[in-house]
Amino acid sequence: MTDYPAWYYNDIQQVGTDFEDMTQVATYDRNQTSSSVEEEQQLVTQLGISAGQTVIDFGCGTGTFAIQAAIAGAHVYAIDVSHSMLTFARQKAQLANVSSRIEFHHGGFLTYEHVAPVEVIVTQAALHHLPDFWKMVAFLRMANMLKQNGIFYLWDTVFSFHPAEYQTRIDAWIQGVAKPPGKGWTAQDFATHVREEYTTFGWILERMLTDAGFTIETANYLTPEYAEYICRRG
Repeated sequence: MTDYPAWYYNDIQQVGTDFEDMTQVATYDRNQTSSSVEEEQQLVTQLGISAGQTVIDFGCGTGTFAIQAAIAGAHVYAIDVSHSMLTFARQKAQLANVSSRIEFHHGGFLTYEHVAPVEVIVTQAALHHLPDFWKMVAFLRMANMLKQNGIFYLWDTVFSFHPAEYQTRIDAWIQGVAKPPGKGWTAQDFATHVREEYTTFGWILERMLTDAGFTIETANYLTPEYAEYICRRG
């Protein structure tokens, strides 16, 4: 971060769960059930990703989506702030015989630099690591990385309940999704997420996306705590 102003946010730092911890990395695919191979295959199809396209995957994690996009023939730039995640993802890509079509880079939304515009940018379960001000900066940067009419896909924790209901909604969410230790994300993990990470309300995200120059084609509020957006750069 030496080339950035003193006030610039350090997006390489671990927020909430420490994903440099190899124990967390090794159990990530089990815990993050929303990113199964089958679901990532469906997403690749839904976004129309095909041979000859270039894709950026911000917060690539263990590489499940990047691998499926590469299997479809795309050239993928897989970005993550965790060296441990990148090491794990490289191993998975080698086993899937697609490592030649994936470039892995250590970086984040605010520090990764990309020159040639791409057709698709995807980020899943990563943007909540940034405070809202820096989410806006990230949206502006990603818009500049996309070709005109390029697609931006976002899936993340997003709150769409009324703000006045925050206490009962958060309690109900944690009770509904938490798993016992060794089975998935625990109540303690979700409490850490709410306390230390930066989930945003949907109405704020929508304004950010449009102000960054995106047209929101789909805003799907899957539950009061999760949402996905398919946007296009104007």
